[in-house]
Amino acid sequence: MQVQLIRNATLLVKVAGKTLLVDPLLAPRFQYDPIPQTANPVRNPVVDLPFAAAELPALLASLDAVLLTHTHLDHWDTVAQQQLPKDLPILSQPADTETLRAQGFTQVLPIDSQLDWAGIRFYRTGGQHGLGEIGRRMGIVSGFVVEAEGQRLYVAGDTIWCEEVRQALDLYQPTTIVVNAGAAQFLQGGPIVMTAADVAQVAQHAPQATIYAVHLEAVNHCAEDRATTRAYLSQQGLTARVHVPADGQWLTL
Repeated sequence: MQVQLIRNATLLVKVAGKTLLVDPLLAPRFQYDPIPQTANPVRNPVVDLPFAAAELPALLASLDAVLLTHTHLDHWDTVAQQQLPKDLPILSQPADTETLRAQGFTQVLPIDSQLDWAGIRFYRTGGQHGLGEIGRRMGIVSGFVVEAEGQRLYVAGDTIWCEEVRQALDLYQPTTIVVNAGAAQFLQGGPIVMTAADVAQVAQHAPQATIYAVHLEAVNHCAEDRATTRAYLSQQGLTARVHVPADGQWLTL
């Protein structure tokens, strides 16, 4: 299994002879308005893709499927919706099935709890995209465990540290974990994805796993950057197995 961080939560996963794109945010820098009601007015994405725009069509042509945790713009953007082939399999949470079909995608494969596809087993996990009223407004989100070739990759999705994440770690015992960090938040309410402290909680609860913190320095509502995240993890003595990759970096599984 090979995994590349492209940008934000967008991953390229090569597993069992297939190539999956996770949570595509594919627009050039500054194409979208800022997420409103946040402290930072910068347009999104904050940074460009880590490769030339001319390379994007070849990347999309290489895909066998998309794995989608939810349909917020920074995980399923307009460029992805327009440029991905409409017959490309989209593996998603059941809550997004009708939305994806309405967008013209003809092979939407909802993962209720488990799905076997092309020699890969997917398990859907829960999460909390924030607490209280903010969490309710953010809606349903999922994570996924990707199992193949004797490895389990847990893509936690947009969630804070919560009981659902704890249960997923206990049940699936993943060998590699990708968490969405950055402490994204609005002017009111708490973080809607993991803080550096949340990432440390994941690491402490899953001592068997190598962990990668992504979703950093790409969208305007994130309050913590890579340096902040690395510094906290260093203070906690976790940098030997909790990593903060750069955009474009291949992760070591």
